[in-house]
Amino acid sequence: MKRSRRQFLRIAAGAAALPALSRTAAAQDYPARPVTMIVPFAAGGPTDELARLLAQHMGRTLGQNVMVEDVTGAAGTIGVGRVARAPSDGYTLGIGHWSTHVVNGAIYALPYDLLGDFTPVALLPSNPMLLVSRKSLPAKDLNALIAWMKSNARPTIGTAGVGSGSHIAGVYFQDLTGASLQFVPYRGTDPALLDLIAGRIDVMFDQVSEAIPRLHDGSIRAYAVTARTRSAAAADVPTVDEAGLQGLYINIWYGLWAPKGTPRDVIAKLSRAAMGAMADPDMQKRFADLSLEVPPPEQQTPEALATLQRAEIQKWWPIIKAAGIKAE
Repeated sequence: MKRSRRQFLRIAAGAAALPALSRTAAAQDYPARPVTMIVPFAAGGPTDELARLLAQHMGRTLGQNVMVEDVTGAAGTIGVGRVARAPSDGYTLGIGHWSTHVVNGAIYALPYDLLGDFTPVALLPSNPMLLVSRKSLPAKDLNALIAWMKSNARPTIGTAGVGSGSHIAGVYFQDLTGASLQFVPYRGTDPALLDLIAGRIDVMFDQVSEAIPRLHDGSIRAYAVTARTRSAAAADVPTVDEAGLQGLYINIWYGLWAPKGTPRDVIAKLSRAAMGAMADPDMQKRFADLSLEVPPPEQQTPEALATLQRAEIQKWWPIIKAAGIKAE
């Protein structure tokens, strides 16, 4: 039997609408099975620790387990790449931070687009850095430290390796002060901190969460926190503005992303679950125990994360490229 052109068009339109209806139904039923959160670093590190705290609370909100999977290698690019290639159904998420989702784009030839291949979910707690020195260094405040650096031949600064947060912070500090520093790379900030305590290097930048135990036991000296406000974990340490070096802002912020094309309804559910975790008083205490600072609710949204990431790329990529920092 022949169909009229009008009947044919109605059938074609209905068929075309099926995928959209299917996606809508899937979003309404989401999540129907466990969700995987990819951590691009090794188990036991600060990113993994944050992910496991977050996953536990989000799982209760979503009604499904959120399983953490550590996918390591190449400064986090392998794990982030796994998220970029995952189906856009909300069942694979990626947690990352300033280094993986800003710095790496200026250093590596990435097989993914940091802005185009991911959908922001939520801005997570952050961790500013402390500028610290060996205890025996004579300078007692930041201005005195800068003067000491300029009067000494090539003072040493420890880093966690090329392109690390501690390395980029040192480059930025050198640019702002005019000091000439000798960068000493280590396999992470822990061995660098041990050499700082032993007096084998002069200064370094380290995340508050990692430096604070050594600051409290008196084995290092802190000059400033790289933020606009003081850290609750190190309330006696002035901000860089207060210490006399305005603008040295370096914040190791964390974020949660899904693959590009993940349905908006799914992103909304995930964002609410993440924000719910950050609003929980018990979780806030656990974050504080890790010296992590929870952003205000209006800064936790997907839109706020997208805005921050773009702004950070615009700020840091020129600095990194001008310094000639390349992957080793």
